[in-house]
Amino acid sequence: MELAIYNIKGEDTGRKAVLNDEVFAIAPNEHAIYLDVKQYLANQRQGTHKSKERSEVSGSTRKLHKQKGGGGSRIGDINSPVLVGGGRVFGPRPRDYRFKLNKKLKALARRSALSQKALDGQITIVEDFTFEAPKTKDYVALAKNLKFDGTKSLLVMKDQDENVILSARNIPQARVMTAADLNTYSVLDNKALVLTEGSLSVINNL
Repeated sequence: MELAIYNIKGEDTGRKAVLNDEVFAIAPNEHAIYLDVKQYLANQRQGTHKSKERSEVSGSTRKLHKQKGGGGSRIGDINSPVLVGGGRVFGPRPRDYRFKLNKKLKALARRSALSQKALDGQITIVEDFTFEAPKTKDYVALAKNLKFDGTKSLLVMKDQDENVILSARNIPQARVMTAADLNTYSVLDNKALVLTEGSLSVINNL
């Protein structure tokens, strides 16, 4: 697969970028994508939720009234879950939500996500660039020139560039990451996928 390479002014350079068909032109595996996204979101969870159970609530352990003969329901102490302020039955406890996936499955999911983007025509290739200083207006101009302004977008670069990262930081819908950190969720969570020419050397080997 070949796509045109643009410069930061949005002009076609006349050159073509070669995209590996094994990465950008496979039949997307929806189940692999589902599992990888599920794992990514699960790994973001802190799992620090906790509620107090009956034995942890502060209160007297004296039995409120006798078991039978009072005309009311049987009840224990004031910490009973059926009373306001009592403990919670089967409440949440701290836990780890992370789970493992095979490397081959995660690689298949990434390739499937990239192939889906290619099918939808949402990939743009731009030649390698940098900014002289961190300026939001420079990134805004780049987005307008490449026609992804106002769209949730992901710019993928070969190496980390602080000036570019800081320039995009104040734009809510813009995200910048390196090719080595590319994951299935990030690809699918953004409508426009902008790849620098240099990042392809890494992505083509995913």
